Amino acid sequence: MRKMFLLLFTLLTFLMNAQQKVNEVLKKELDEIMKVDQGYRMLFDSEITPEKKDKLLKDLNIDKEEFEKKNWQLVAEHDSLNMQKIENIISKYGYPGKTLVGEPTNQAAWYVIQHSTKIGKYLPLIKEAGKKKEIPFTWVAMMEDRYLMNENKEQIYGTQGKGEMTKDKDGKQVFINFVWPLKDPKNVNKRRKDAGFDSTIEENAQRMFGKDFKYEPYTLQKVLEIRNKNK
Repeated sequence: MRKMFLLLFTLLTFLMNAQQKVNEVLKKELDEIMKVDQGYRMLFDSEITPEKKDKLLKDLNIDKEEFEKKNWQLVAEHDSLNMQKIENIISKYGYPGKTLVGEPTNQAAWYVIQHSTKIGKYLPLIKEAGKKKEIPFTWVAMMEDRYLMNENKEQIYGTQGKGEMTKDKDGKQVFINFVWPLKDPKNVNKRRKDAGFDSTIEENAQRMFGKDFKYEPYTLQKVLEIRNKNK
């Protein structure tokens, strides 16, 4: 009986210590940051109803006239403010993963960095957080792909898409969507599965661009040709 009591006491102590590791003040701050990051982007969702949009504007304390005037500029301004907050948090705590703030709050810093121009600076930190299982590896993969795309290099997992203005065969300007060029495209679905994604490159392309989109592998050379046509 005594041994069972000691075992239960040890287990209870462990669970209490695990709960105490969650920094509730930091969790609240990060939840608010993620609310702003995601909320501002939801305003541009083509499927959002006018009623839901008005409610979201109210919840985010955004003046409707200011939003209509500034549009994406307003998003950029808040992205910059959020990045400053995240950098301060990281300098104090390191990456705020699930051990420190729980789930899904451990997404907050990732979202802000993913939407910033500082991916290259923080990618090593993100990889380390993934290695320690503070965030899922799929998030590491998405950020690495975003970084490679921004550097005009081939992505690895096929998570990133792009839209470009170009000209058709008649010289008319058209807008096209495509999955950013891949390294070793033949084996991308195996890499995706190994990384933890539950969709193929074809399915993910439709998620990004619509159910009627047909995936076609692009090379970096083809992307350059598309851009040159628009010059």
